Amino acid sequence: MNEVYRRWYTPHLSRDFEMLIFGHAGYPVIVFPTSMGRYYQNKDFGLLETVASLVDRGLVKLYTPDGIDGESWYNKGIHPADRVRTHMGYENVILQEVIPFALEETGHPKVALAGCSFGGYHAANMTFRYPGRVGALMSMSGAFDIKQFLDGFYDDNCYFNNPPDYLPNIGESEYLEQIRRVGIVLGAGDSDNCLEDNKRLASMLGAKGIPHWLDIRPGTHDWPLWRAMFPSYVHNLLRHEGILP
Repeated sequence: MNEVYRRWYTPHLSRDFEMLIFGHAGYPVIVFPTSMGRYYQNKDFGLLETVASLVDRGLVKLYTPDGIDGESWYNKGIHPADRVRTHMGYENVILQEVIPFALEETGHPKVALAGCSFGGYHAANMTFRYPGRVGALMSMSGAFDIKQFLDGFYDDNCYFNNPPDYLPNIGESEYLEQIRRVGIVLGAGDSDNCLEDNKRLASMLGAKGIPHWLDIRPGTHDWPLWRAMFPSYVHNLLRHEGILP
């Protein structure tokens, strides 16, 4: 796969930010790393290689932004309010810099968001918060409740970044209709420590009439399961978009 390294200064984090880009054309898929993973993690663990043929054919273009979980959710050295604010800075990098860049490069109107484990949280939370930007969500063994990182602290920023809390309270609106138009898959293994999280989130989506696919497969919370899921989900995305028959 054609690979490009990109580094730039972002005012949202007041420092440089790094990302890898794979491919020359196609539907833009942003793939988040797992807990405290870096921008090269999904490459190093072979996740991206599972769709190499689609990338080389110009059907998808992959973007793997850096993660900053060690500075935000996992940073016990700062107050929980600051953990959330740091995460929101990261969210702004993705929303205001990575997504517009991917859309401009590919000419597509929307992106797909994907991630494994805590990367599934990032993909899901951004999808539910900004559904107008997202055409598809591919979460693999996602963990969606961030209260475990807050040491009992809770405010509006925490609420609006915790899907299990805000999703049940979404009323009928254009915002909800936008979520209903996103192609959503929640993948998990039958021996996955995040299986119940995915069942719970799927139940919430169902209660709101949000179409989704809860895909439970044999396996545990690890890369072999995710390497099996990812190409299946990307192929489904391309068939849904009419890019593949």
